[in-house]
Amino acid sequence: MMLSTDPFDDDKLKEECGIFGIMGKDSAAAMTALGLHALQHRGQEAAGIVCFDGEHFNAHHARGHVGENFNSDSVVAKLVGNAAIGHTRYPTTGETSLRNIQPLFADFDFGGFSIAHNGNLTNAHTLRRNLVKRGCLFRSTTDTEVIIHLMAIAQAERPLDRLIEALKQVEGAFSLVCLGKDMLIGIRDPHGVRPLVLGRLDTAYVLASETCALDIIGAEFIRDIEPGELVVISQDGLNSFHPFRPVPKKFCIFEYIYFARPDSSLEGLSVYEARRNIGAELAREAPIEADVVVPVPDSGVPAAIGYAAESGIPFDLGIIRNHYVGRTFIQPTDRIRHLGVKLKHNANRRFIDGKRVVLIDDSIVRGTTSTKIVEMIRAAGAKEVHMRISSPPTAHSCFYGIDTPESEKLLAHNYTVEQMCRFIGADSLAFISLNGLYRAVGEKVRNDAEPQYCDACFSGTYPIALTDHTAKDVQPVLSFLSQDE
Repeated sequence: MMLSTDPFDDDKLKEECGIFGIMGKDSAAAMTALGLHALQHRGQEAAGIVCFDGEHFNAHHARGHVGENFNSDSVVAKLVGNAAIGHTRYPTTGETSLRNIQPLFADFDFGGFSIAHNGNLTNAHTLRRNLVKRGCLFRSTTDTEVIIHLMAIAQAERPLDRLIEALKQVEGAFSLVCLGKDMLIGIRDPHGVRPLVLGRLDTAYVLASETCALDIIGAEFIRDIEPGELVVISQDGLNSFHPFRPVPKKFCIFEYIYFARPDSSLEGLSVYEARRNIGAELAREAPIEADVVVPVPDSGVPAAIGYAAESGIPFDLGIIRNHYVGRTFIQPTDRIRHLGVKLKHNANRRFIDGKRVVLIDDSIVRGTTSTKIVEMIRAAGAKEVHMRISSPPTAHSCFYGIDTPESEKLLAHNYTVEQMCRFIGADSLAFISLNGLYRAVGEKVRNDAEPQYCDACFSGTYPIALTDHTAKDVQPVLSFLSQDE
Protein backbone atom coordinates (compact mmCIF):
# COMPACT_ATOMS: atom_id res chain seq x y z
CA MET A 1 0.00 0.00 0.00
CA MET A 2 1.37 3.43 -0.95
CA LEU A 3 0.91 5.95 1.85
CA SER A 4 2.27 9.42 2.39
CA THR A 5 5.23 9.80 4.72
CA ASP A 6 4.51 13.49 4.97
CA PRO A 7 1.65 13.79 7.45
CA PHE A 8 2.57 17.42 8.05
CA ASP A 9 2.17 18.53 4.46
CA ASP A 10 -0.82 16.23 3.98
CA ASP A 11 -2.68 18.40 6.50
CA LYS A 12 -1.84 21.65 4.72
CA LEU A 13 -3.93 23.64 2.29
CA LYS A 14 -2.56 23.23 -1.22
CA GLU A 15 -2.16 25.86 -3.90
CA GLU A 16 -3.19 24.19 -7.14
CA CYS A 17 -0.92 25.74 -9.78
CA GLY A 18 1.86 28.05 -10.85
CA ILE A 19 2.13 29.67 -14.30
CA PHE A 20 4.94 31.22 -16.33
CA GLY A 21 5.30 32.74 -19.79
CA ILE A 22 8.01 34.46 -21.80
CA MET A 23 8.23 35.98 -25.29
CA GLY A 24 11.28 37.32 -27.09
CA LYS A 25 14.01 34.87 -25.99
CA ASP A 26 15.46 32.12 -28.18
CA SER A 27 15.87 29.95 -25.07
CA ALA A 28 12.24 30.47 -24.06
CA ALA A 29 11.60 26.84 -23.05
CA ALA A 30 14.73 26.67 -20.89
CA MET A 31 13.78 29.96 -19.22
CA THR A 32 10.29 28.62 -18.64
CA ALA A 33 11.67 25.45 -17.05
CA LEU A 34 13.74 27.58 -14.68
CA GLY A 35 10.71 29.71 -13.87
CA LEU A 36 8.69 26.59 -13.10
CA HIS A 37 11.46 25.42 -10.78
CA ALA A 38 10.92 28.57 -8.75
CA LEU A 39 7.16 27.93 -8.73
CA GLN A 40 7.43 24.26 -7.79
CA HIS A 41 5.84 24.96 -4.39
CA ARG A 42 2.61 25.94 -6.14
CA GLY A 43 2.15 22.54 -7.78
CA GLN A 44 4.18 19.36 -7.38
CA GLU A 45 2.22 16.66 -9.18
CA ALA A 46 2.87 17.54 -12.81
CA ALA A 47 4.38 20.12 -15.13
CA GLY A 48 4.14 21.13 -18.77
CA ILE A 49 5.62 23.54 -21.31
CA VAL A 50 4.28 24.63 -24.69
CA CYS A 51 6.42 26.75 -27.01
CA PHE A 52 6.16 28.22 -30.53
CA ASP A 53 9.01 28.21 -33.06
CA GLY A 54 7.43 30.49 -35.65
CA GLU A 55 5.73 27.65 -37.49
CA HIS A 56 4.86 24.90 -35.03
CA PHE A 57 3.82 24.50 -31.42
CA ASN A 58 5.94 22.06 -29.45
CA ALA A 59 5.00 20.64 -26.06
CA HIS A 60 6.13 18.37 -23.25
CA HIS A 61 3.92 17.28 -20.34
CA ALA A 62 4.88 14.93 -17.55
CA ARG A 63 3.94 13.80 -14.08
CA GLY A 64 6.28 14.70 -11.25
CA HIS A 65 8.54 17.60 -10.41
CA VAL A 66 9.97 20.03 -12.92
CA GLY A 67 13.53 18.88 -12.26
CA GLU A 68 12.61 15.27 -12.97
CA ASN A 69 11.22 16.07 -16.41
CA PHE A 70 12.90 19.17 -17.81
CA ASN A 71 16.56 18.66 -16.87
CA SER A 72 17.38 16.66 -19.97
CA ASP A 73 19.03 18.37 -22.93
CA SER A 74 17.03 16.12 -25.25
CA VAL A 75 13.72 17.30 -23.79
CA VAL A 76 14.55 21.01 -23.85
CA ALA A 77 16.13 20.69 -27.32
CA LYS A 78 12.77 19.66 -28.73
CA LEU A 79 11.09 22.73 -27.27
CA VAL A 80 12.30 25.22 -29.85
CA GLY A 81 11.09 28.79 -30.13
CA ASN A 82 11.33 32.29 -28.67
CA ALA A 83 7.98 32.12 -26.87
CA ALA A 84 6.75 29.63 -24.29
CA ILE A 85 4.33 29.13 -21.42
CA GLY A 86 4.52 26.64 -18.56
CA HIS A 87 2.45 25.26 -15.71
CA THR A 88 3.00 23.36 -12.47
CA ARG A 89 -0.04 21.48 -11.25
CA TYR A 90 -1.43 20.24 -7.96
CA PRO A 91 -4.66 18.29 -8.55
CA THR A 92 -7.58 18.48 -6.14
CA THR A 93 -8.14 14.71 -5.84
CA GLY A 94 -7.13 11.46 -7.44
CA GLU A 95 -4.43 10.61 -9.92
CA THR A 96 -2.85 13.14 -12.20
CA SER A 97 -3.87 12.12 -15.71
CA LEU A 98 -1.67 13.21 -18.60
CA ARG A 99 -4.73 14.65 -20.33
CA ASN A 100 -5.20 17.06 -17.40
CA ILE A 101 -1.64 18.40 -17.36
CA GLN A 102 -1.43 21.98 -18.58
CA PRO A 103 -0.83 24.06 -20.60
CA LEU A 104 -3.82 22.89 -22.62
CA PHE A 105 -3.56 23.26 -26.40
CA ALA A 106 -6.16 23.50 -29.16
CA ASP A 107 -6.10 23.96 -32.92
CA PHE A 108 -8.65 26.62 -33.86
CA ASP A 109 -9.53 27.85 -37.33
CA PHE A 110 -7.22 30.81 -36.65
CA GLY A 111 -4.32 28.56 -35.57
CA GLY A 112 -2.94 26.99 -32.43
CA PHE A 113 -3.66 28.42 -28.99
CA SER A 114 -2.45 27.27 -25.56
CA ILE A 115 -3.67 28.16 -22.05
CA ALA A 116 -2.22 27.72 -18.55
CA HIS A 117 -4.48 28.54 -15.62
CA ASN A 118 -4.05 29.24 -11.92
CA GLY A 119 -7.33 29.41 -10.01
CA ASN A 120 -10.72 27.76 -10.14
CA LEU A 121 -13.85 28.50 -12.15
CA THR A 122 -16.92 28.29 -9.94
CA ASN A 123 -19.39 27.79 -12.80
CA ALA A 124 -17.24 25.48 -14.94
CA HIS A 125 -19.43 22.42 -14.50
CA THR A 126 -22.59 24.32 -15.32
CA LEU A 127 -20.93 25.68 -18.46
CA ARG A 128 -19.50 22.29 -19.32
CA ARG A 129 -22.89 20.62 -19.16
CA ASN A 130 -24.34 23.20 -21.55
CA LEU A 131 -21.37 22.90 -23.89
CA VAL A 132 -21.69 19.11 -24.00
CA LYS A 133 -25.34 19.51 -24.94
CA ARG A 134 -24.20 21.69 -27.85
CA GLY A 135 -21.92 18.91 -29.07
CA CYS A 136 -18.58 19.94 -27.58
CA LEU A 137 -16.29 17.00 -26.87
CA PHE A 138 -14.06 17.43 -23.82
CA ARG A 139 -10.64 15.82 -23.66
CA SER A 140 -9.79 16.60 -20.03
CA THR A 141 -11.65 16.99 -16.75
CA THR A 142 -10.12 20.37 -15.90
CA ASP A 143 -12.21 23.50 -15.59
CA THR A 144 -9.71 25.27 -17.87
CA GLU A 145 -10.92 23.37 -20.93
CA VAL A 146 -14.25 25.16 -20.65
CA ILE A 147 -12.47 28.34 -21.77
CA ILE A 148 -11.18 26.62 -24.91
CA HIS A 149 -14.66 25.43 -25.94
CA LEU A 150 -16.18 28.82 -25.23
CA MET A 151 -13.55 30.31 -27.53
CA ALA A 152 -14.37 27.74 -30.20
CA ILE A 153 -18.04 28.74 -30.35
CA ALA A 154 -17.47 32.48 -29.81
CA GLN A 155 -18.92 34.85 -32.41
CA ALA A 156 -15.89 37.15 -32.50
CA GLU A 157 -13.31 36.76 -35.26
CA ARG A 158 -10.01 37.80 -33.67
CA PRO A 159 -8.43 35.30 -31.22
CA LEU A 160 -8.13 37.99 -28.54
CA ASP A 161 -11.78 38.93 -28.86
CA ARG A 162 -12.79 35.28 -28.70
CA LEU A 163 -10.84 34.88 -25.47
CA ILE A 164 -12.48 37.94 -23.95
CA GLU A 165 -15.92 36.73 -25.01
CA ALA A 166 -15.21 33.37 -23.36
CA LEU A 167 -13.89 34.87 -20.12
CA LYS A 168 -16.91 37.12 -19.74
CA GLN A 169 -18.99 33.96 -19.33
CA VAL A 170 -16.93 32.35 -16.58
CA GLU A 171 -17.08 32.97 -12.86
CA GLY A 172 -14.42 32.37 -10.26
CA ALA A 173 -10.72 33.06 -9.90
CA PHE A 174 -8.29 32.93 -12.77
CA SER A 175 -4.85 34.09 -13.67
CA LEU A 176 -3.96 32.92 -17.17
CA VAL A 177 -1.00 32.89 -19.50
CA CYS A 178 -1.91 32.11 -23.12
CA LEU A 179 0.26 31.54 -26.17
CA GLY A 180 -0.83 32.14 -29.76
CA LYS A 181 1.25 32.09 -32.92
CA ASP A 182 2.06 35.77 -32.66
CA MET A 183 1.32 36.79 -29.07
CA LEU A 184 1.71 36.01 -25.38
CA ILE A 185 -1.27 36.98 -23.21
CA GLY A 186 -1.60 37.44 -19.46
CA ILE A 187 -4.95 37.96 -17.68
CA ARG A 188 -6.22 38.26 -14.12
CA ASP A 189 -9.85 37.89 -13.16
CA PRO A 190 -11.68 41.13 -12.28
CA HIS A 191 -11.28 40.55 -8.53
CA GLY A 192 -7.58 39.68 -8.84
CA VAL A 193 -7.86 36.69 -6.50
CA ARG A 194 -4.78 34.86 -7.78
CA PRO A 195 -1.45 36.61 -8.43
CA LEU A 196 0.28 37.41 -11.72
CA VAL A 197 3.35 39.61 -12.20
CA LEU A 198 5.08 41.17 -15.19
CA GLY A 199 8.83 41.28 -15.71
CA ARG A 200 11.42 41.99 -18.38
CA LEU A 201 14.59 40.18 -19.38
CA ASP A 202 16.56 42.29 -21.85
CA THR A 203 13.98 42.86 -24.59
CA ALA A 204 11.78 39.89 -23.59
CA TYR A 205 8.67 40.19 -21.45
CA VAL A 206 7.94 37.64 -18.72
CA LEU A 207 4.73 36.69 -16.91
CA ALA A 208 4.76 34.63 -13.71
CA SER A 209 2.70 33.75 -10.66
CA GLU A 210 5.36 35.20 -8.34
CA THR A 211 8.40 37.45 -8.46
CA CYS A 212 10.70 34.60 -7.33
CA ALA A 213 10.25 33.14 -10.83
CA LEU A 214 11.57 36.38 -12.30
CA ASP A 215 14.55 36.33 -9.95
CA ILE A 216 15.70 32.86 -11.00
CA ILE A 217 16.19 33.95 -14.64
CA GLY A 218 17.53 37.41 -13.78
CA ALA A 219 14.46 39.27 -15.02
CA GLU A 220 13.50 42.71 -13.75
CA PHE A 221 10.18 43.03 -11.96
CA ILE A 222 8.02 45.68 -13.63
CA ARG A 223 4.66 45.47 -11.83
CA ASP A 224 1.73 43.28 -10.86
CA ILE A 225 -0.84 42.65 -13.54
CA GLU A 226 -3.90 44.55 -12.30
CA PRO A 227 -7.17 42.84 -11.40
CA GLY A 228 -9.26 42.59 -14.58
CA GLU A 229 -6.29 43.53 -16.77
CA LEU A 230 -5.35 41.73 -19.98
CA VAL A 231 -1.89 42.29 -21.43
CA VAL A 232 -0.87 41.31 -24.95
CA ILE A 233 2.82 40.89 -25.76
CA SER A 234 3.75 40.77 -29.43
CA GLN A 235 6.28 42.15 -31.89
CA ASP A 236 4.59 45.51 -31.34
CA GLY A 237 5.53 45.43 -27.65
CA LEU A 238 3.14 45.31 -24.72
CA ASN A 239 -0.45 46.51 -24.83
CA SER A 240 -2.82 46.62 -21.87
CA PHE A 241 -6.62 46.31 -21.87
CA HIS A 242 -9.33 46.28 -19.21
CA PRO A 243 -12.21 44.38 -20.87
CA PHE A 244 -14.14 43.50 -17.71
CA ARG A 245 -16.51 45.53 -15.59
CA PRO A 246 -14.61 46.88 -12.54
CA VAL A 247 -15.38 45.15 -9.25
CA PRO A 248 -13.80 45.37 -5.77
CA LYS A 249 -10.32 43.88 -5.50
CA LYS A 250 -10.17 40.56 -3.59
CA PHE A 251 -6.60 39.28 -3.57
CA CYS A 252 -6.24 36.00 -1.66
CA ILE A 253 -4.86 36.89 1.77
CA PHE A 254 -3.65 33.32 2.29
CA GLU A 255 -0.94 33.99 -0.29
CA TYR A 256 0.79 36.06 2.40
CA ILE A 257 0.24 33.48 5.12
CA TYR A 258 1.40 30.32 3.37
CA PHE A 259 1.11 29.84 -0.40
CA ALA A 260 3.65 32.23 -1.88
CA ARG A 261 7.39 31.81 -1.43
CA PRO A 262 8.76 34.14 1.26
CA ASP A 263 11.24 35.68 -1.18
CA SER A 264 8.42 36.88 -3.44
CA SER A 265 6.68 40.25 -3.42
CA LEU A 266 2.99 40.38 -4.32
CA GLU A 267 0.72 43.38 -4.63
CA GLY A 268 3.55 45.62 -3.45
CA LEU A 269 4.22 43.71 -0.24
CA SER A 270 7.10 41.39 0.65
CA VAL A 271 5.73 37.98 1.59
CA TYR A 272 8.49 37.48 4.16
CA GLU A 273 7.79 40.87 5.71
CA ALA A 274 4.07 40.13 5.86
CA ARG A 275 4.68 36.82 7.65
CA ARG A 276 7.09 38.41 10.11
CA ASN A 277 4.52 41.15 10.80
CA ILE A 278 1.85 38.50 11.36
CA GLY A 279 4.07 36.85 13.98
CA ALA A 280 4.63 40.15 15.75
CA GLU A 281 0.90 40.91 15.74
CA LEU A 282 0.20 37.42 17.07
CA ALA A 283 2.64 38.03 19.95
CA ARG A 284 0.76 41.19 20.87
CA GLU A 285 -2.63 39.49 20.65
CA ALA A 286 -1.74 36.20 22.34
CA PRO A 287 1.23 36.62 24.71
CA ILE A 288 2.38 33.75 26.92
CA GLU A 289 5.18 33.18 29.41
CA ALA A 290 7.59 30.76 27.77
CA ASP A 291 11.25 29.90 27.30
CA VAL A 292 11.58 29.36 23.56
CA VAL A 293 9.74 30.10 20.29
CA VAL A 294 9.89 27.20 17.84
CA PRO A 295 8.61 27.33 14.25
CA VAL A 296 7.04 24.39 12.45
CA PRO A 297 9.34 24.36 9.43
CA ASP A 298 9.45 25.72 6.91
CA SER A 299 6.34 27.87 6.58
CA GLY A 300 6.23 28.84 10.25
CA VAL A 301 9.74 30.34 10.36
CA PRO A 302 9.09 34.01 9.40
CA ALA A 303 6.09 34.30 11.73
CA ALA A 304 8.10 32.70 14.56
CA ILE A 305 10.89 35.24 14.01
CA GLY A 306 8.34 38.03 14.30
CA TYR A 307 6.75 36.49 17.41
CA ALA A 308 10.12 36.04 19.11
CA ALA A 309 11.27 39.60 18.31
CA GLU A 310 8.05 41.14 19.60
CA SER A 311 7.76 38.96 22.73
CA GLY A 312 11.43 38.91 23.68
CA ILE A 313 11.34 35.11 23.94
CA PRO A 314 14.39 33.44 22.34
CA PHE A 315 13.95 31.83 18.91
CA ASP A 316 15.37 28.39 18.19
CA LEU A 317 14.97 25.71 15.56
CA GLY A 318 13.40 23.17 17.87
CA ILE A 319 12.13 21.10 14.94
CA ILE A 320 14.47 20.04 12.14
CA ARG A 321 13.05 19.20 8.75
CA ASN A 322 14.58 16.56 6.51
CA HIS A 323 14.39 17.96 2.98
CA TYR A 324 15.56 14.74 1.32
CA VAL A 325 12.49 12.59 1.86
CA GLY A 326 10.34 11.62 -1.10
CA ARG A 327 6.62 12.26 -1.09
CA THR A 328 5.66 8.57 -0.76
CA PHE A 329 6.98 5.43 0.83
CA ILE A 330 5.83 1.80 1.13
CA GLN A 331 4.42 1.45 4.66
CA PRO A 332 3.11 -2.05 5.35
CA THR A 333 2.02 -1.53 8.97
CA ASP A 334 0.44 1.19 11.07
CA ARG A 335 3.47 1.21 13.38
CA ILE A 336 5.89 1.88 10.52
CA ARG A 337 3.50 4.51 9.18
CA HIS A 338 3.53 6.24 12.57
CA LEU A 339 7.33 6.11 12.70
CA GLY A 340 7.30 7.66 9.23
CA VAL A 341 6.44 10.98 10.85
CA LYS A 342 10.07 11.28 11.91
CA LEU A 343 11.29 10.86 8.35
CA LYS A 344 10.25 14.45 7.64
CA HIS A 345 10.43 16.27 11.00
CA ASN A 346 12.34 15.58 14.17
CA ALA A 347 12.46 17.40 17.49
CA ASN A 348 15.75 19.11 18.33
CA ARG A 349 15.66 17.80 21.90
CA ARG A 350 18.46 19.90 23.39
CA PHE A 351 16.51 23.11 22.76
CA ILE A 352 13.17 21.74 23.98
CA ASP A 353 13.84 19.50 26.99
CA GLY A 354 12.55 21.08 30.19
CA LYS A 355 11.30 24.24 28.46
CA ARG A 356 7.99 25.98 27.96
CA VAL A 357 7.64 25.98 24.18
CA VAL A 358 5.67 28.32 21.90
CA LEU A 359 5.02 26.48 18.62
CA ILE A 360 4.29 28.70 15.60
CA ASP A 361 2.49 27.24 12.60
CA ASP A 362 0.62 28.85 9.70
CA SER A 363 -2.72 27.02 9.99
CA ILE A 364 -4.73 24.16 11.41
CA VAL A 365 -6.76 22.25 8.84
CA ARG A 366 -7.92 18.83 10.04
CA GLY A 367 -5.79 19.01 13.18
CA THR A 368 -3.85 15.80 12.58
CA THR A 369 -0.64 17.72 11.90
CA SER A 370 -0.84 19.81 15.04
CA THR A 371 -1.63 16.75 17.17
CA LYS A 372 1.49 14.95 15.93
CA ILE A 373 3.65 18.02 16.41
CA VAL A 374 2.49 18.56 19.98
CA GLU A 375 3.07 14.87 20.75
CA MET A 376 6.57 15.09 19.31
CA ILE A 377 7.48 18.18 21.33
CA ARG A 378 6.16 16.66 24.56
CA ALA A 379 8.10 13.45 23.87
CA ALA A 380 11.24 15.61 23.57
CA GLY A 381 10.76 16.77 27.16
CA ALA A 382 8.87 20.06 26.87
CA LYS A 383 7.27 21.20 30.15
CA GLU A 384 4.52 23.12 28.35
CA VAL A 385 3.44 23.39 24.71
CA HIS A 386 1.61 26.53 23.59
CA MET A 387 0.41 26.60 19.98
CA ARG A 388 0.14 29.91 18.13
CA ILE A 389 -1.28 30.01 14.60
CA SER A 390 -0.43 32.79 12.13
CA SER A 391 -3.86 32.66 10.48
CA PRO A 392 -7.40 32.89 11.81
CA PRO A 393 -9.25 29.58 12.21
CA THR A 394 -9.79 27.92 8.81
CA ALA A 395 -13.49 27.11 9.10
CA HIS A 396 -14.66 27.25 5.46
CA SER A 397 -13.66 25.63 2.17
CA CYS A 398 -12.00 27.57 -0.63
CA PHE A 399 -13.54 27.43 -4.11
CA TYR A 400 -11.09 29.80 -5.84
CA GLY A 401 -8.07 27.63 -6.58
CA ILE A 402 -6.99 26.14 -3.25
CA ASP A 403 -7.36 22.47 -2.46
CA THR A 404 -9.22 22.37 0.87
CA PRO A 405 -11.30 19.68 2.54
CA GLU A 406 -15.04 20.06 2.77
CA SER A 407 -15.99 22.44 5.56
CA GLU A 408 -17.31 19.56 7.70
CA LYS A 409 -13.77 18.09 7.75
CA LEU A 410 -12.14 21.31 8.96
CA LEU A 411 -11.41 21.27 12.68
CA ALA A 412 -12.35 24.93 13.14
CA HIS A 413 -15.70 24.38 11.47
CA ASN A 414 -16.75 21.93 14.16
CA TYR A 415 -14.92 22.99 17.32
CA THR A 416 -14.32 26.10 19.40
CA VAL A 417 -10.73 27.19 20.01
CA GLU A 418 -10.88 25.65 23.48
CA GLN A 419 -12.08 22.35 22.04
CA MET A 420 -9.41 22.48 19.35
CA CYS A 421 -6.79 23.01 22.04
CA ARG A 422 -7.90 19.85 23.83
CA PHE A 423 -8.04 17.96 20.53
CA ILE A 424 -4.40 18.69 19.64
CA GLY A 425 -3.23 18.26 23.24
CA ALA A 426 -1.66 21.70 23.73
CA ASP A 427 -1.56 23.69 26.98
CA SER A 428 -2.93 26.71 25.13
CA LEU A 429 -3.96 27.60 21.58
CA ALA A 430 -4.48 30.98 19.94
CA PHE A 431 -4.99 32.21 16.38
CA ILE A 432 -4.34 35.67 15.00
CA SER A 433 -7.58 37.61 14.65
CA LEU A 434 -8.94 38.72 11.28
CA ASN A 435 -8.27 42.34 12.18
CA GLY A 436 -4.79 41.43 13.40
CA LEU A 437 -4.11 39.72 10.07
CA TYR A 438 -5.28 42.79 8.18
CA ARG A 439 -3.08 45.05 10.32
CA ALA A 440 -0.09 42.83 9.57
CA VAL A 441 -0.54 43.30 5.81
CA GLY A 442 -0.89 47.07 6.11
CA GLU A 443 -4.61 47.65 6.64
CA LYS A 444 -5.77 49.58 9.71
CA VAL A 445 -8.83 47.37 10.08
CA ARG A 446 -10.85 44.87 8.08
CA ASN A 447 -13.83 46.45 6.36
CA ASP A 448 -16.52 43.96 7.37
CA ALA A 449 -19.00 45.33 4.84
CA GLU A 450 -16.54 44.98 1.94
CA PRO A 451 -13.36 43.11 2.95
CA GLN A 452 -10.22 44.33 1.21
CA TYR A 453 -9.04 40.74 0.57
CA CYS A 454 -10.60 37.39 -0.13
CA ASP A 455 -10.66 35.79 3.31
CA ALA A 456 -13.53 33.38 2.70
CA CYS A 457 -11.71 30.41 4.24
CA PHE A 458 -11.79 32.29 7.56
CA SER A 459 -14.94 34.40 7.36
CA GLY A 460 -17.21 32.42 5.05
CA THR A 461 -17.73 35.60 3.00
CA TYR A 462 -17.38 34.48 -0.62
CA PRO A 463 -16.84 37.41 -3.02
CA ILE A 464 -17.60 35.47 -6.21
CA ALA A 465 -20.72 33.41 -6.97
CA LEU A 466 -20.47 29.67 -6.22
CA THR A 467 -22.77 28.57 -9.03
CA ASP A 468 -21.66 24.94 -9.21
CA HIS A 469 -21.59 24.51 -5.45
CA THR A 470 -25.11 25.80 -4.94
CA ALA A 471 -26.72 24.20 -8.02
CA LYS A 472 -27.83 20.75 -6.88
CA ASP A 473 -28.49 19.54 -10.40
CA VAL A 474 -24.78 19.73 -11.32
CA GLN A 475 -23.54 17.74 -8.33
CA PRO A 476 -23.55 14.40 -10.21
CA VAL A 477 -21.27 16.02 -12.79
CA LEU A 478 -18.98 17.27 -10.04
CA SER A 479 -18.81 13.81 -8.50
CA PHE A 480 -17.96 12.23 -11.84
CA LEU A 481 -15.32 14.78 -12.70
CA SER A 482 -13.53 14.63 -9.38
CA GLN A 483 -12.55 10.97 -9.94
CA ASP A 484 -9.79 11.94 -12.36
CA GLU A 485 -9.23 15.59 -11.49
